Amino acid sequence: MSAEDRNRWDARYAQHATQEPAAIGPAAVFAPYTDEFPVTGHALDIACGRGAGALWLAQRGLQVLGCDVSPVAIEQARHRARDSGLGDRCHFEVSDLDDGLPDGPAADVVYCARFRDQRLDAPMAARLAPGGLLAVTALSQVTGGSGRFRAAPGELRTAFAGLAVIAEGDTDGLAWLLARRGR
Repeated sequence: MSAEDRNRWDARYAQHATQEPAAIGPAAVFAPYTDEFPVTGHALDIACGRGAGALWLAQRGLQVLGCDVSPVAIEQARHRARDSGLGDRCHFEVSDLDDGLPDGPAADVVYCARFRDQRLDAPMAARLAPGGLLAVTALSQVTGGSGRFRAAPGELRTAFAGLAVIAEGDTDGLAWLLARRGR
């Protein structure tokens, strides 16, 4: 990712520092499916931002690695984890996803909210442990316009065709998919 992009994200997250912290929890589209998410194992939160998803997964009992390009967001996520008593379950690191996913164990959950990079589709699916859950959302071309980082109709299902779809949707400017790797 370019230095300009990193600086833009840092500035965006720095503005959040003076605002109320975002709620800890999954993307709203996954709320009806929380029973699908495991309560033990490892999770990878890709482009985790301030850590709302990672902290929710840690509250459920998972060991979580959250990664984001913004050092500002990562520092905020670390503080939130400590303040929430989840510092022992969450590890956050600055990671330029242009270089691929960070190293780590197979994941029982790969979680990626509001981020889209097709180059990461195969590595995300490969990172799943047998029976692992993929939860991904991306801005949608259907209701949100076009662009490089927006998912086209059916794109997520096609990108993760090797996984068993649990649920999917494309509404309110957001495409999303919840799918499981076979055992």
